[in-house]
Amino acid sequence: MSYGPNENQNYYPPPPPPTPMNGKSIAGFVLGVLSIIVPYIGFLLGIVAVILSALSLREIRIRYEQGRGLAIAGLVCGIVGTLLYAILILFFVIFIYAASGYPY
Repeated sequence: MSYGPNENQNYYPPPPPPTPMNGKSIAGFVLGVLSIIVPYIGFLLGIVAVILSALSLREIRIRYEQGRGLAIAGLVCGIVGTLLYAILILFFVIFIYAASGYPY
């Protein structure tokens, strides 16, 4: 029994293309981690990480992209880094103010 060229063949649809990863979520995560690690510019890196992570969360929700976990981690690390260095800067300013007020 012979079959024609297109008879009795199972054709499956191709798999859907993978959803793209949001680049801002990756950048927000990297900057968030760096905001905790880098000592002198951690405050500024934390602010940028919070902004990028918040933007990427909105884009991920609208475009159905991947990277939500990275964006949340970048947001948390950015907030922690910013608060950490803000407290350190505040203590430093209070220490300088207190030290300059006493006569020798």
